Amino acid sequence: MPSSDSAPIWDSLAASAARLASTDSQELLQDAARNKSLRHTLAGCHFDFSRQRVDQHALTQLLHLADSVGLPAKRDAMFAGEKINRSENREVLHAALRQGAPMASKTILAEVAQTKQRLYQSVEAIRSGEWRGYTGKPIKDVIHIGIGGSHLGPELLVNALAHLPSTCNAPRIYFVANVDAADINRALNGLNPETTLFIVVSKSFSTIEPRVNANTARSWFLERTGDLNAIGQHFLGVTTNLQAASEFGFAEKNLFPLWDWVGGRYSLWSAVGLPIMLQIGCEAFDNLLEGARVADEHFARTPMDQNIPVIAALLATWNTSHLGCNSLAVLSYDQRLALLPDYLQQLEMESNGKSVDVDGNPIDYRTMQVLWGGCGTNGQHAYHQLLHQGTSTYAADFILIGQGAAARSEHHQWLLANGIAQGQAMTLGHEPATLDEQHRRVPGNHPSTTVIMESLAPEQIGCLLAIYEHKVFCQGVLWNINSFDQWGVELGKHLALSIYGQLSGDGASSQDPATRHLIDHCLQLNRTN
Repeated sequence: MPSSDSAPIWDSLAASAARLASTDSQELLQDAARNKSLRHTLAGCHFDFSRQRVDQHALTQLLHLADSVGLPAKRDAMFAGEKINRSENREVLHAALRQGAPMASKTILAEVAQTKQRLYQSVEAIRSGEWRGYTGKPIKDVIHIGIGGSHLGPELLVNALAHLPSTCNAPRIYFVANVDAADINRALNGLNPETTLFIVVSKSFSTIEPRVNANTARSWFLERTGDLNAIGQHFLGVTTNLQAASEFGFAEKNLFPLWDWVGGRYSLWSAVGLPIMLQIGCEAFDNLLEGARVADEHFARTPMDQNIPVIAALLATWNTSHLGCNSLAVLSYDQRLALLPDYLQQLEMESNGKSVDVDGNPIDYRTMQVLWGGCGTNGQHAYHQLLHQGTSTYAADFILIGQGAAARSEHHQWLLANGIAQGQAMTLGHEPATLDEQHRRVPGNHPSTTVIMESLAPEQIGCLLAIYEHKVFCQGVLWNINSFDQWGVELGKHLALSIYGQLSGDGASSQDPATRHLIDHCLQLNRTN
């Protein structure tokens, strides 16, 4: 259990979990007061938690758990700019990027406003055609080079909001993240350097994937132009390492800052969101920020028992630590949100996939489910069979859009019908009429949350993503872990450096037997080819 202060509550929650194991979800749904307390609407997003396997008594216990770990005070400390990321001695102030942390320092707020103004000036210049390449032609294509947090959020939102009318002035946007050369070669294929702009996002300007891909883009550009001076007109950078960016060839006016108090997976609201701004325009991006700010204000001011991210976190912690749910399926019933599970994988698993507490002590409880998912209705003809009749214990989040491009169209009505029905099947299951039809039995009793967004508009998706961000923070507090570092990621990067050198023939391989074998095998393949 996370802490001695919360130990009695964790014991009582374990007793409640044992009690509810024999309670059917159909029975839970008969409690109208319970259902009402589990349904909330914010900024056009309706959150229905009533299909979760929790009763009023367990809900009360979970709220006591939030109080026992000091969740309200720790939330306030985050918004005030205290250095809650203890392992890196950093503030956690991504809410300041959307005016959601008014208690942050005036210096930080001024820097955010100034950077936003510069970003918007560049965006308007590119979208209007005022920004010209080295031969005087306007920009038609943009290649965004990043990885992880500097990639997943922007690509999600560029795809999700491509239907907005404001995208008619947008350049074509391509995303490159994988260090695999096939990724950047695909993006570069057929492009004209005279009308192509590159956005390189790397906080340190040393992360392998964006560094290698940026160098490839630079070589591609120079091979076709032969003009070093032209780089400044065709490359934008988002980084804290201004010296390295300058040596690369970026013009100072085309560099935008990142700050240590913004984690990569929380950065789409910053200059990292430049491709989003280019796609939807500055006014729509303001609406995206406003939706997130509304979620910030709700989280900061709303009582715990009505606080959407708090409730979401308490139920997710309950599912993970007490009901034994090994995974969380994120099921988006709108093709435009196909990348939402990818984005949430990094947000949640990189944040809360930890095995030590904030004091560095080993923990003996589960801290994060494996998050995965896909797009409905495709998944119904693939992995939903396992969800309905398999033996895995899981929870699910259903994301639906209430109003489609044509709200009464046959396509959209079927999306809604299937999304609602799949949640119903997971909750209630099905008992066959006769004993000889047990192959038709669907056990049900799987916990799920359904979110219905009024429409897929910037305000709604801004609110949704900010709610997920705050849910992650709350779970970190409940589990007594640091949600804002990722040292496991750093280890893999470090190990790859020496292996890369050995694959290049630099020095003998002094690795463990398994690793040495794989290196030697790859070297042999390259010698024979």
